[in-house]
Amino acid sequence: MSDILIQIPDDTIVALKCLPKDIGDEIRMLAAVKLFEMGRLSSGAAARMVGISRVLFLSRLKDYHVSALSLTQKEFIRETELLGISNL
Repeated sequence: MSDILIQIPDDTIVALKCLPKDIGDEIRMLAAVKLFEMGRLSSGAAARMVGISRVLFLSRLKDYHVSALSLTQKEFIRETELLGISNL
C-alpha cells in the first residue's frame, strides 16, 4: 500500500470537528465513496482502499447519501424484465 501525504489547514480541522488522527481515515472513506459513486472503483476495491469489508462499505454508503446499486436505465429495464416486473 502506498502512503500519500496531504496538508490540511488547521482551521479546516477545527471546522471538521475531528481529531487530526481521524481525518486521514475520514478523507480516505470520502474518496473511496466518491470514486465508487463515479464508477472508478468497484465496491470491493473501494472497501479495500479503506480497509473494511465490502459488506460494511456498502452498508455505510447510506451515510454519504450514495446508492449501493447504480444501474443505467437500460440495465434497470433488463433487470426488471428478468424479474418479471416489466410494467413499472
